[in-house]
Amino acid sequence: MLILPNCPKCNCEYTYEMGALYICPECAHEWAIKSPERANTEEKIIKDANGNVLSDGDSVTIIKDLKVKGSSSVLKIGTKVKNIRLVEGDHDIDCKIEGFGAMKLKSEFVKKV
Repeated sequence: MLILPNCPKCNCEYTYEMGALYICPECAHEWAIKSPERANTEEKIIKDANGNVLSDGDSVTIIKDLKVKGSSSVLKIGTKVKNIRLVEGDHDIDCKIEGFGAMKLKSEFVKKV
């Protein structure tokens, strides 16, 4: 059973949910729903290895030799990556690396240029 909060204005217990709002039928007060699902829609701040905030379009440098999964190739330390794109997930940087193609990187292995 879903337990809804009482109205903050008149303390009515018969509130109901409509879209992104709670509504009180007695005093017609409306207020926003604050739930964990909606809190996750806020933009996540992604930082590099040095704590600098990254954003779409930044250029970064790889700070550690990284093995490329499914290949015998290695991304060398100091490789410059231009025009990154931030995405959701464990590997939070999507980019194209010259000579390798499309890659996903973890922000903990790069530093902002």
